[in-house]
Amino acid sequence: MNDLQKRTWAEISLPNIRRNYEAIRAALPSGCRFLGVVKADAYGHGALPVSRLLQEAGAEYLAVSCLDEAMELRRGGITMPVLILGHTPPEYTGMLIDQGFTQTVSALAKAREYSAAAQALGKTLRVHIKLDTGMSRLGFLCAGDYFDLGVGNVIASCQLPNLEPEGIYTHFAVSDEPGEDNKAYTREQFRLFRAVIEAVESRCGFRFALRHCANSGAMVHYPEMALDMVRPGLLLYGYGDDTGRLGLKPCMRLVTTVSTIKHYEAGTSVSYGRHFVTERHTRMGVLAIGYADGLPRILSNKCSFAVAGGFAPQRGNICMDMCMADLTDLPEAHVGSEVEIFGPANDLDSLAAAAGTISYELLCAVSKRVPRVYAE
Repeated sequence: MNDLQKRTWAEISLPNIRRNYEAIRAALPSGCRFLGVVKADAYGHGALPVSRLLQEAGAEYLAVSCLDEAMELRRGGITMPVLILGHTPPEYTGMLIDQGFTQTVSALAKAREYSAAAQALGKTLRVHIKLDTGMSRLGFLCAGDYFDLGVGNVIASCQLPNLEPEGIYTHFAVSDEPGEDNKAYTREQFRLFRAVIEAVESRCGFRFALRHCANSGAMVHYPEMALDMVRPGLLLYGYGDDTGRLGLKPCMRLVTTVSTIKHYEAGTSVSYGRHFVTERHTRMGVLAIGYADGLPRILSNKCSFAVAGGFAPQRGNICMDMCMADLTDLPEAHVGSEVEIFGPANDLDSLAAAAGTISYELLCAVSKRVPRVYAE
């Protein structure tokens, strides 16, 4: 990292990502494939570096959210199969086919559009069928009274010309949540997923090569749901292994620096809105990170950061490009000192809890202007 970048940066441990991949892989049943979820710039870790690592390590598939993310991978030299989880307008069917992407199909109407576009090109588009088994988002409706209709629509989609239905999948809503209700809900989603697949196979004889439903939460809590392929996202980056079964390691450390130190007397208001007022003589550090870098404003006055000698409470409203922290009890901290926003010394999950959110959001929020520094 050059000196111009030493304002705020994110340290990414590629060795930890590789170790996590190997640990997850070792826990899979024989023959089960690995799909690495690298959407949202690999949860802030860098889609290209992570994808290159996974491609070299032997993962079978990658997943992204949209066509733009998929094209970034191809431009970066990634040649392995890529599943697009979200919608792609049918006018881009030619690009999907030419680039070798796999497109999610979540409704019969969409399947018909892709089929017509592929037929007009005289080519075949590889697709994965998505079922809505309880997430209530994308996917063929198939629960309750919709079961027969859903099965029929899946069969009709699979029989359309110029589509290659390689796989079928669903997404769990609460596989990472504790409690008997959540366990029952996840198991019902899995039962319904299997029931639809069995009905499709029995009614038309079609068999999917890849059946996948195990996201990060299911891999930890329901390993029996691995089937033909798993889809670890947050788990790959070292978060979400709440049982410790896999022994994963976090892969990102977000760091900033103390840019200025000022001394204030008691009664001094700090930052926009005057929501913090000093109660004593205070040695206040100005940190070179703000909400434009991915530090949510909602954390204002609710968290502390790791710095030389201990933890510095954040004070006043977090600004766009900087924030303040109380260094009064940390005489070892000085201008230029590193401050860990989250990492080994300052747990990401605790920071997320203080913000009233989840670790996913804080990782994805680290903005593009924050340089990623990769440890090989």
